[in-house]
Amino acid sequence: MSELVLILDPLDPKEEPAPAPRVRAREPGPRPDWLRVRYHRNETFHALTALKEGLGLVTVCEEARCPNIDECWSAGTATFMLMGDICTRRCGFCAVDKGTPRALDVEEPAKTAEAIRRMGVKHAVITSVNRDELPDGGAGHFAATVRAIRAASPTTTVELLVPDFLGDLAALDVVLAAGPHIVAHNTETVPRLYRKVRPQAVYQRSLDVIGHIAQRPGILSKTGLMMGLGETDAEVEEVMWQLREVGCHILSLGQYLSPTVKHLPVDRWVEPDTFARLTEVGRAMGFKHVEAGPLVRSSYMAHRAVE
Repeated sequence: MSELVLILDPLDPKEEPAPAPRVRAREPGPRPDWLRVRYHRNETFHALTALKEGLGLVTVCEEARCPNIDECWSAGTATFMLMGDICTRRCGFCAVDKGTPRALDVEEPAKTAEAIRRMGVKHAVITSVNRDELPDGGAGHFAATVRAIRAASPTTTVELLVPDFLGDLAALDVVLAAGPHIVAHNTETVPRLYRKVRPQAVYQRSLDVIGHIAQRPGILSKTGLMMGLGETDAEVEEVMWQLREVGCHILSLGQYLSPTVKHLPVDRWVEPDTFARLTEVGRAMGFKHVEAGPLVRSSYMAHRAVE
């Protein structure tokens, strides 16, 4: 019995070549498999969307184009952003609109607290745009929101991600006096890259803010860094040591993703093994909690730090 063997010429015009991996502008090559995100939106996602829109609230999940929005919203968690959606600073990595902000919504603290109560949130994360034009940088608005959440949902733990208030520690004390459980201020990157990444910020000022938070009894201090902006692993470790020296308790590390072609480019893809190694390094340094991985953002799985 004979066997028919078909040999295909690799240049056979009938055989279509595999499509080339997509390379986005401002990125160093195709996104690796570990950066692929599954998009899934369930009833909880849509209910949260309706609640947010009904109360006229803003989320950093949308404004910063977070890749984890489907996962988090479908699980019933979101990070609310206070004081509008226009920032007074022009950081090279951030997708939030820049310009002249609108007047504060004095009802926003109560509306935020009501959303948290209706959602049954156990751990609430609240952040804001920078409002450098305000005398207190928005500190009073943060404090009012914490008090409103405490009144509406007494068992909810509250985490804030605050700006540097231009170094005004008295304004920061107004926030701390409201009694949040965690107060974060993101370092974002290493000192060498500050002029490019955070041109209106000062590295030492951010360290001072984090250290001041850490000195407050009963409040955990937290910060976050992005990787892939041009830093080295050694520079990241040096920042980690400096953060521990000022008493920082919680650290998040994640991969920078350029929101648009107008933002800073991605310098490198950071391997998951690197994040795993830095997690162990951070624990050895004495951080209470380290959340690190390619898709980690400052508020990602934030509740783990208080469990």
